[in-house]
Amino acid sequence: MENNICHDCGKQIQIGQDQEIVNGQLLKYVLPDGKDKFIFKCSDCYAKDKSLRNYQEAEVYSRVVGYIRPVAQFNEGKQQEYKDRKEYKISKGMEA
Repeated sequence: MENNICHDCGKQIQIGQDQEIVNGQLLKYVLPDGKDKFIFKCSDCYAKDKSLRNYQEAEVYSRVVGYIRPVAQFNEGKQQEYKDRKEYKISKGMEA
């Protein structure tokens, strides 16, 4: 992990030579989509509260046939279609 900072207070988490966490904990959360999310908490914050309280995934919206809807509310097929979309960048000479 490249971001060794406590999620709650922002304190730097120290990792020793043997990759052992010196002053905190690495917590694993499973997100609603099944992916794993890893969060550092310093020893002080972990002692106060072992759970993750102030984390919220951003809600993504997409316009489909004139309606703006959260992607999370799409049916399974439409969610897969959304994941398969490719973003195209128009070069300067092609602009209208």
